[in-house]
Amino acid sequence: MISKLSSRTVRGLAATAGLLAWPLAHAQGDGGNPYGVAALWQGSDAVARSVLLILAAFSAGSWYVIVTKALEQWRIVGHAKAAATTFWDAGTVQAGVGKLDAASPFRDIAESGLDATRRHGGLHAKVDFNDWVDLTLHRATERVQRRLSVGLSFLATVGSTSPFVGLFGTVWGIYHALTAIGLAGQASIDKVAGPVGEALIMTALGLAVAVPAVLGYNFLLRRNSSVLDDVRDFSSELHAVLLGSGPASSATANASAASGSLAGAVA
Repeated sequence: MISKLSSRTVRGLAATAGLLAWPLAHAQGDGGNPYGVAALWQGSDAVARSVLLILAAFSAGSWYVIVTKALEQWRIVGHAKAAATTFWDAGTVQAGVGKLDAASPFRDIAESGLDATRRHGGLHAKVDFNDWVDLTLHRATERVQRRLSVGLSFLATVGSTSPFVGLFGTVWGIYHALTAIGLAGQASIDKVAGPVGEALIMTALGLAVAVPAVLGYNFLLRRNSSVLDDVRDFSSELHAVLLGSGPASSATANASAASGSLAGAVA
């Protein structure tokens, strides 16, 4: 699991580094246009370049979260279909668990339910069996929900702050335009075009970063609701199955214990 996570993280960092390096590479190869990306990068100061890098990092991180979370949701939907076709046809819950994929969240939920039936003793026995199983399955379901929610706060942050980051670049570009006008002593187009164009590009980039993040957040949020419905349905049905088998197992154990005591008394 650690090796898989590490390789996935390395791929994500490599993709992010490539997206971050793209403006620099494009700026070096676009020197023919005095008002293109090259002129913007080469003519910018440290503040403007920092704004560009922040927006590039926001964009790369947003697309990374959108793609990885969409793939994760797609895998959980596949696990849900597999659980619906294989798990409930098994003779026992233990046999059904063996038919589920090791990476399936439904297997984790089923194993948590089985573990709850085994650990209903000691102080846990003071809790009603129904409440104990329900609490354990609820915790397992919440783990799936938390895993699906990872990264959504980043998308919300990018969607809400990127326009203001671009606006800051716009204000900084206008400041440079006014400074150029003041130093030149005249408002000629060649003194104003560069800084004003820089300001407008910053605004456009801020919106270009924010819109996919907001759309991706809403898309993933809707998909999470649909995926969690399948997870909760599985948890509810498993809860009913465990309740149906739990009291019977307890009654059988009590009857066996009573028979053993009676046999010992007769002997």
